Amino acid sequence: MAKQMTESERRSYFPRWRLKKEGVVAPDERLPWGQNIMLGIQHVLAMFGSTVVAPILMGFDPNTAIFFSGIGTLIFFLLVGGRVPSYLGSSFAFIAVVNVATHYMGSGPNPNIGVALGGIIVTGAIYALVGLVVMLLGYKWIDFLMPPVVTGAVVTAIGLNLASSAISQASSSAFDGWIAAITVLAVAVVAVFLPGWLRRLPILIGGIIGYIAYVIGSLMGLGPQIDFSKVEQAAWIGLPHFTAPSFSPNAISLIAPVVLILVVENAGHIKAVAAMTGQNIDKYMGRAFLGDGLATMIAGAGGGTGVTTYSENIGAMALSRIYSTLLFVVAAVMALLLSFCPKFGALIQTMPQGVLGGLSIVLFGLIAVSGGRIWIENNVDFSKSRNLMTAGVTLIIGSGMVGNAGITIGSISMGGIGVATIVAIILYQVLRERDSQPDEAVVADSAVGNEPLPEKKEPTSSRGR
Repeated sequence: MAKQMTESERRSYFPRWRLKKEGVVAPDERLPWGQNIMLGIQHVLAMFGSTVVAPILMGFDPNTAIFFSGIGTLIFFLLVGGRVPSYLGSSFAFIAVVNVATHYMGSGPNPNIGVALGGIIVTGAIYALVGLVVMLLGYKWIDFLMPPVVTGAVVTAIGLNLASSAISQASSSAFDGWIAAITVLAVAVVAVFLPGWLRRLPILIGGIIGYIAYVIGSLMGLGPQIDFSKVEQAAWIGLPHFTAPSFSPNAISLIAPVVLILVVENAGHIKAVAAMTGQNIDKYMGRAFLGDGLATMIAGAGGGTGVTTYSENIGAMALSRIYSTLLFVVAAVMALLLSFCPKFGALIQTMPQGVLGGLSIVLFGLIAVSGGRIWIENNVDFSKSRNLMTAGVTLIIGSGMVGNAGITIGSISMGGIGVATIVAIILYQVLRERDSQPDEAVVADSAVGNEPLPEKKEPTSSRGR
């Protein structure tokens, strides 16, 4: 798909977006406007399920989260000069740390949302600073600091850390347990068996199926009925519910380490888009980090969740082979319009615990498994004790320090994910110098009673996705 650009196109901040009516459409090309609008709506559908579910799991207002996802996508588009196709939606990396920092129990509005917003703002500021550093120094240092064994371990630890909250929601009652099981099964069936673009919406469709199952069950007397009084009272048109942040050192120390995950997600997005389009867009990585960081700061300042680039939209692009960045302008505008419907937000907040629990099991499980995918795709060699120790220690710390468990130094507390992230980075760097030792694999093999395996060459790639 790669093509030669003219000198004027290389110097211009935004692409010229040449019209193309068929075949593969590159980021700097566009379809006729009617098709652009339809495909932009498809990107809204692709991001919709996860962007709505994430704020619910943290007790945030879904309408507000959708509003800031639209704002964040437009900010990202401007910062990268329309060169990187991406939608910014609610990040699941914030769920565990926000819930711990706010002592949120997983039901209804979060009463301590202010301290979470302060932590989100600081995280966005650090993220934006990373973007500026990458713009000045390049991106190779990220590869050095966070190789695949580190990023994979941290991502898996996040999923495992979230597991207890998912099970707690799914098992709040026997009826909720059955609804959670139905929801999990529905999501799986949609993801595997539905045709075409519907397969890209397993969370949304599976959640709807679980919701309908709950309504039917409650009408049969198997569980309490849903209270729709707030839906009836809500207006059709109105402003999103904005909330002011407050800054707590403890909350900031818990939430800020999420920036490492955001960096990995965004860098992986850029690598994936480059592979699909045949265009090297690594030079925009710093600007992408800066855009995502600023979008996260603005979201936190008004009551929205932290945002990140969305793999759901990468899937939609891969399916259609249309990568025009103008589609995401359309998607952002559609999201903004949708956020001004309070009745829609009230309906979303009636989602039962069993449905939320089922969706959480799937989503958190996918987060955990994606860490293993990072290892596999980058051929991480676990015959090396350095890799084995880094991953093993990180997983136990991250999964063991659930709830309020963590480390406290003075008045600052750091949760399990933050501790696991720091341990993974430091441990890998400390053990890096022993990579060439001939007995590198002895620890790994003695643990299972095998003879040491021949040393394998460490892969040069360090990207997680």
